[in-house]
Amino acid sequence: MTLNDLAATIASRKGADPDSSWTAKLLSQGPEKCAEKFGEEAVEAIIEAVKGDKAGLTNEAADVLYHLLVMLASRDVALEDVLATLEARQGTSGIAEKAARR
Repeated sequence: MTLNDLAATIASRKGADPDSSWTAKLLSQGPEKCAEKFGEEAVEAIIEAVKGDKAGLTNEAADVLYHLLVMLASRDVALEDVLATLEARQGTSGIAEKAARR
């Protein structure tokens, strides 16, 4: 499964019965709850990274990616737009790119 496949699956759950899927339940609770869940998963990934637990970090990273896509979907931000932004930044120093946003 690619991130594009996962994003499409998440999009298909918008408006679905919240009792039918975890994704539909999250989306039904609104963007704020989706952002909160993303934050929780990010913290859990940080903890696994600090502990040096490769398997734990791998699992938490998968959760982070999933919850990021749910959060984006909750605000109607397409994965393609995020990828296009990354592509536009390619070849630019991170320091220069960040300075240009100020």
